Amino acid sequence: MNIQKRKGGCQCGEISYELSGLPIALYRCHCTDCQIGSGSAFGMSMWVRQYDFNLTQSRGLPLGVLESFVRTADSGAKIEGFFCGSCGVRIYAKAALLDSKHIVLKPGTLQDTDDLRPSADIWIQSKQEWFELPTNTKHFHGQPLPEELIGSYEEVKLS
Repeated sequence: MNIQKRKGGCQCGEISYELSGLPIALYRCHCTDCQIGSGSAFGMSMWVRQYDFNLTQSRGLPLGVLESFVRTADSGAKIEGFFCGSCGVRIYAKAALLDSKHIVLKPGTLQDTDDLRPSADIWIQSKQEWFELPTNTKHFHGQPLPEELIGSYEEVKLS
């Protein structure tokens, strides 16, 4: 991946951000929460370092304000999701109770995604029947360990 800085934002333009640094992991999640949250067959997720993510001004507008909600995952962990209060587009999520150094960005909010390649499909036990799993990704029936997701992405970057 050659791009060091990326820009992204919501659909209405009130939220914009800049991302510096490289992704840590990129995958498709087929859990029912991600299906509901994305309104699709799966959700795309990209781990990035929290300090690499910065809200910016968009089109001369004041700095946008992210709204948030907390949900409980199947594991019992609390996850806080951040979205635009005007158009509702989800921007990122993070562990609500942990002081995590990472966020889980929704890569569809990036302006340029041409060089992004998912390395894994997770929670395939709840994937849509019609979805054909790619042969070039790792497949996990449930939630993999963080090291497994990071490792799968490192393999994709090297290939």
